[in-house]
Amino acid sequence: MKKAIERCMVGFKAHDSAEMSAGFIFPEDFIGFQGHFPGNKILPGICQIQCALSMLEKWQGKRVVLKEIVSAKFLSPVLPAEELICRTSNTPEGNGAVVLKASFSRDGKKVSEMKLRVWFTQDMK
Repeated sequence: MKKAIERCMVGFKAHDSAEMSAGFIFPEDFIGFQGHFPGNKILPGICQIQCALSMLEKWQGKRVVLKEIVSAKFLSPVLPAEELICRTSNTPEGNGAVVLKASFSRDGKKVSEMKLRVWFTQDMK
């Protein structure tokens, strides 16, 4: 699933030392739509969480482990072929943890927002 999500990422940009953005376009045949929901394809929320994690990995060049979903609000469904824009910021905490805040929008309207606690594990070589 992770690799399939990474292939849907377009226009990745690191804006400064703590902020980045990217677009995601999930085609009709994206694996995440299978079974969610039959006859009415909707992107699962966990896929949006993985989008934010994949962006952080791409930016840092290190693998990320999700330790906690501090908060997550899903406000509107995402359908196949819609462009989803993700904007993130991250704040280092003590003990190696990072708090990643992500906001997703479509056509300028908020789709979801989340706050995740993560750790870096290793370089992605």
